[in-house]
Amino acid sequence: MRVLLDTNVIVHREASTVVKQQIGTLFRWLDRLHYTKCVHPLSIDEIRKHKDTRVVATFEVKLSSYTLLRTQAADLPEVSRLRAADLTENSTNDTSLLNEVFAGRVDLLITEDRGIHAKARLLGIAARVFTIDDFLEKVTAEHPDLVDYRVLAVRKELFGNVALDDAFFDSFRRDYVDFDRWFNRKADETAYVSKTDSGDLIAFLYLKVEEALEPYMDIEPPFWPCRRLKIGTFKVAMNGYKLGERFLKIVFDNAVTQKAEEIYVTIFNRDTEQERLIGLLGDWGFRRHGLKRSSSGEELVLVRDFRPRADVNPATTFPYMSRRQRKFIVAIYPAYHTELLPDSILRTEAPEDFEDNRANRNALRKVYISRSFRSDMAPGDIIVFYRTAAGGAAYYTSVATTLGIVESVVKNIPSEADFIALCRKRSVFSDAKLAEHWNYRPNNRPFVVNFLFTHSLPKRPNLKLLKENHIIREAPRGFDEISDDAFWRLIEISNANKNLIIN
Repeated sequence: MRVLLDTNVIVHREASTVVKQQIGTLFRWLDRLHYTKCVHPLSIDEIRKHKDTRVVATFEVKLSSYTLLRTQAADLPEVSRLRAADLTENSTNDTSLLNEVFAGRVDLLITEDRGIHAKARLLGIAARVFTIDDFLEKVTAEHPDLVDYRVLAVRKELFGNVALDDAFFDSFRRDYVDFDRWFNRKADETAYVSKTDSGDLIAFLYLKVEEALEPYMDIEPPFWPCRRLKIGTFKVAMNGYKLGERFLKIVFDNAVTQKAEEIYVTIFNRDTEQERLIGLLGDWGFRRHGLKRSSSGEELVLVRDFRPRADVNPATTFPYMSRRQRKFIVAIYPAYHTELLPDSILRTEAPEDFEDNRANRNALRKVYISRSFRSDMAPGDIIVFYRTAAGGAAYYTSVATTLGIVESVVKNIPSEADFIALCRKRSVFSDAKLAEHWNYRPNNRPFVVNFLFTHSLPKRPNLKLLKENHIIREAPRGFDEISDDAFWRLIEISNANKNLIIN
């Protein structure tokens, strides 16, 4: 397997910052799987022009550890049309890297450049262009026997019980001169953490509620007065487990509970780790507000409007759902239910069976595979997940558990490889199982529903209650649409949070 590495990946490997530690995880996997690490001549030219002479010197020493592409593929018509829109040298170089993937001279490209990923979608090769985290997610899912450690579930922990000298915090010490003193002052406050089974810290999140009269003298332009949730400290190591999305769910849950009107974070944009976090936040509706100036330098201020509203892109207004959208109920088998929707675990299930993290468990964006006759769901439509019977009569043991929001529906998938690529990152299934699903009924290929996991129902009405309250007439088969009144009755009897559903 030949893997082309973008300039930004190589630069951060050779840089003398904490990010090198996380990039090291990527390179260990490449070596473990015996993948060939390729570099494009244009990347070598870029690196030799890098402003950090130490990076250049280190790269020159290690150049032999990469395989140089000795020739460049000629542009095919699709690439030529894409290149016609390139206005800068960097953009032209990006297209050249993609051309090697498009021409089949390399199998994969790993890059943190979002512009390259956008171009890959236009060329139809997005399934072969990965971010670092996406690649790690792919290989840990495909090779669980080679994973060095288990990632334990998220826990609340007092600052004072977290080892401040952990190398995990080195990037904060680099960016904030008084970080250790600030951390020690928070000794009796709580944060959300995730560790490996050997005790290494891999994720940390601190949240703070701020009232309308909070002074913001160092932020420009000034904030308008409102109740805010501040993301005070947020870092997730790149490891392929979608912990970033898991922690964002915690942020949004806290914002709902605290009745925040805005969520904000201040963040430097100095390395690939911070760039990745800025991109993740942008995907979920955070927008640049301005700058915060301090003795540590200028930070970006990113703000998420959290007042109830719904948008054509559900992720930017998550977790709010619109009553004007259609509502569907769909069945999910017990074997897959809690693996896909771990927050909706039933009392009859053992929490320890779902303690370790997996990408499909942590992701807010998830995949449901279906052969339902009904497939006309649209972005923003609401899904009610109905866990089928287990250990007893369906009348009593099958229950409605979860609400989700449709992001997109992908039909007419051209091949098994495309199907697996669409599902791999968010599905409970291995590649082998996905192949089985694809080939189960060749005359009725499955389609994919991309959805956002939104809300676990506090009370789980069983089939008996669902029928008695005229929500459904019979157990769902595929995607069955339910009326607005039936949906609202479900919300009532399940004690769901009505504030998440807007007119």
